[in-house]
Parts: sequence; structure tokens; C-alpha cells
Amino acid sequence: MTKENYRSRAAKVLRRGGPLRPWLWVGVPVAIVACLAYVVAFELDEPVRRYTEEKMNAALKGYTVRIEQAHFHPFNFALNLKGLTVRQDGHPDPPVMHVPFFHASVHWRALLHGRVVGDLLISRPKIYLNLAQMRQEIADPIPLKERGWQKAIEAVYPLKINVLRIRDGDVTYEDRGPFKPLRIRNLSFTASNIRNVQSKADVYPSDFQADATVFDMGRVRIDGQADFLAEPNPTFIGNAQLERIELDYFKPIASRYNVSVAKGLLSATGQVEFGSKARRVELREATITGTTVEYVHTGPTAAVEQARVTTVVEAAQRAGNAPDLLVKIARLHITKSSFAYVNRTTNPPYRVFLADTDVTVSNLSNQTTEGVGTASVKGKFMDSGNIQMDVRSRAAGSGPAFDVSVRITDVNLEAMNDLFRAYGKFDVASGQFAFYSELAIAHGQISGYVKPLFKDITVYAAPTEDRSLTHRLYVKVVGAVAKILKNRPRREVATRADISGRVDDPKVSALQVAVRLVENAFFKAILPGLEKETERARG
Repeated sequence: MTKENYRSRAAKVLRRGGPLRPWLWVGVPVAIVACLAYVVAFELDEPVRRYTEEKMNAALKGYTVRIEQAHFHPFNFALNLKGLTVRQDGHPDPPVMHVPFFHASVHWRALLHGRVVGDLLISRPKIYLNLAQMRQEIADPIPLKERGWQKAIEAVYPLKINVLRIRDGDVTYEDRGPFKPLRIRNLSFTASNIRNVQSKADVYPSDFQADATVFDMGRVRIDGQADFLAEPNPTFIGNAQLERIELDYFKPIASRYNVSVAKGLLSATGQVEFGSKARRVELREATITGTTVEYVHTGPTAAVEQARVTTVVEAAQRAGNAPDLLVKIARLHITKSSFAYVNRTTNPPYRVFLADTDVTVSNLSNQTTEGVGTASVKGKFMDSGNIQMDVRSRAAGSGPAFDVSVRITDVNLEAMNDLFRAYGKFDVASGQFAFYSELAIAHGQISGYVKPLFKDITVYAAPTEDRSLTHRLYVKVVGAVAKILKNRPRREVATRADISGRVDDPKVSALQVAVRLVENAFFKAILPGLEKETERARG
């Protein structure tokens, strides 16, 4: 190669490489600065952790936060937290929340709309609450919205959060006693446009979705829209779908209301709206299969039970035709279930129940404009006779109005012996029972009748330790009346009690009074004249 050719090729190489030199001059310093920035960022991890932890604890009331690790990414303005634990000050063990990984960064898509907001990811959070912690929370006089949770989140990341994502969450509530904990697993939640950077005002700007496994095999999914920044409370509307929710898990909660729930599966669809001007709860379709529900009345809880009834009655009266509230059950179907009432205040206690029950409820609402609601109940009374009950209801300003028709037939009287012992101190060896009633309840007024009917009764005194003269005379009267009944041509006795009256106490519902009247007529008409004859025998 000649010197001229060598120089020509060298010149070409220099011409090709010449433009790269300025990039090298810029790129190398930038790389050095980037490395230094990351080194400084790692050096700042511990100060950032302490600062974030202190700011969160300063914002929270009644809770304390501990953060294991923190790392700030300077170039994408992101913050990672690991091992974030929240403890309730009153009951610190176990912690109420543990978040293995927490990530906050700039929501880059919102930059297109000229807003600098944040994107928050909470991965694998575990929330745990027990009864003691729940009671502490309820007893705290500071409202939940004033506990500083929003300020605590803002202390973690200075940008306002526009997107919130929760992945693989786990929520557990554990009550006292031998009950299975209530647990929600695989919780996924996403909410977008929280800061309303895309939508117009006065609407629900944020889409949200939630999905989770409930208890062992149930599923719940909610899709809706919300305004998380509404004052004084966030507002939302959402469609919910529940599949195969096991009712057995609600035992600890139901037991505090004298209710026992066993077995049963719930599936339902509906819509809930909690708006600034209106609230709405609509159960569109619900099915309950194979449950057993039992209400237990006891002496020690009698006063509390009455207070609960008063509270429910007052709430129902307030809800009737309330302009800002709609509560509606479009259709509810209960199949293959049992319902019982247990009275432990009598001697002996007794249990009245319906077995193999089928219940259908349609168009039940608190608003008159929604029309007439209906309910139908079919089943086996005392697992013996048949029961058919039909109810028509209408909303009214003074409370719900009802038309009730009840027909019970072909009941084996021996199945009711505990009830006879409790109210009459006698047993029935054989016989059949029927019961008919029609009641109308509206505007605090009650009208209708009850008619119990007995056939082929064989009565004998129940075993008792009462050896008094009064009781011995009473036993004889019972036997005499039973003998008279057997000698009647049709060997049956029926009594009818007409019911009418007004309820003037605003804390007592017409339905409650009707139940009491039916109860009294039911028991006192079982063997008419017994009390009168017993008084004569005493004289």
C-alpha cells in the first residue's frame, strides 16, 4: 500500500469517526453522573426509610408503622418500600397489616393531560383483625376518616395518587370462640383516574374493579365507578356478583344477635350506590340454599333483644319512602332450608321450627313507587304438617304495610309437646293441629283473625314435681276437657279470635304487636276454657 492510499483511508476513518466524538464527550459524563446518582441514592436509603417512617407515624392516630427497607430511584422518581408493618397501639400483636412490597412512581400517562400524579402498587398485603382490635377501633372516639391514613400515604410519596393497584391481597377477621376465621384471599383491586385528570366534574370519574376468593370456595367481583375525592365522603356506584358464599362462616357475628347460622350457600347479583344526594341498595337476584337459621330467646338477653327490635322498627320507619334512599329486593329465593324459634325463658324450653322450607320474595322495597312486594313461604311445620304463608307488602310513611295469610294443616300434636308443657303443663298423646290466620297491618292499625283447630286429641298430664292441690285439680280438668272433645261428633275443637286495634307507640311496630297477638291467641286457644275451669276447681 502506498503512502497516498494509507493517508486516504485514514482520512476516511477520521471523517466517519469524527461525529462520534461529541457524543462521547457528553455520554461519559452523563454515565458518571448516573452512577454517582445511584450511589448517592443507595446511601440515602436509610435516611429515606427513617424520614418516611417518621412522617407516617406523625400522621397516624392510634397506629404505628415500621418500615424495614426503602429505596428511591432518582431517574423515574420511584420509591420502593419493603416490609411495611402497621400495628394498632392498643393491641399491637399481631400487626393489623403487613405489606411485603410497596411501589410508588410517576403516572406517566397522566403527564399527557398535563398532570403530575402518582401510580401506587401494593403487592401481597396481609390485613388481620381480631375481635379485640375491632372493639378498640369501634370504641375510639376519633372517626376513621380523621385517623390520618390519607396523610400517611401522602407522607410515603409526595405526588397525589391517581392509580391504585392491589395484588394478591389477604384479609382475615378472627372472632373469639371455636369459629372459623373470616378470610378473603387473592384480593385484586384496581382504581384509575382517582385525581380526575381525564373526566368532567360532577360524575363518577374513577373506574374500579375488585375480585377475591371469599372463605374456601366463594367468589366476589365488583365493577364500578367512584369519586374518591368527594366531600365529606367518597361516593361510588358498583355492580356486585357473589358466588357460593358459605354462610356458616358468619356464625360468630350472628351469635351476638341471638342467631345461629349453620351451613348454606349464597349467590347474588346487585348494585350499590352511595352518592352525595342519594343512596341505593338493590338486590337483583339472590339464592340461598341449604341453610339452618335459629333465633334463641333467653332471659339474660331479653332486654337487649327488645332494644334491637326498637332500633330496627325506628330504622324501618325512617326508611319508609325516604327521598334519598332506595332499598329493594327484586328476587330472593331460599330453598331446602330450616328456620326455628327457641324460647329458653319457659319451663321447659321449646323450639318451633319450619323444615324443608322454600321462600320466594319479589319486589320488596321501601318506596311506594316501586309497587307491591310479595313473599311466599312453604315448608313442613314442626317437620310434620304443611305451612303456606303469603305476604303482600307496601311501603308507607308510617312504616311498612302488610297483608298476611297463614295456613298450617295436618300437624302431629305430639311434635308440639314441649310447647304444651311450657304453657299448659300437659302432654298430648295423639291428635292433629291446624291453624288459619289472615291479618292486615297498615298505618298503625291491625285487623284480622286467628283460628287454631284441634282434632282427635288425647291429653294426659306431663310428668312434674308439682304435687300441689291446684296442680292435681288442673290435671283432672285437662283430662275431662280432653274426654269431652273426644265425645264430640266430629271430635274436633276450633276457636276463632278476632284481632283489631291501633298501635300508638312509635317505638313498637304493628307487625311486632300482631306477632304478640297471634302468639297469645295461639296458646290460649289451644284448649279453650282450661284456665276458667282451673279457677273453678281452685274455688
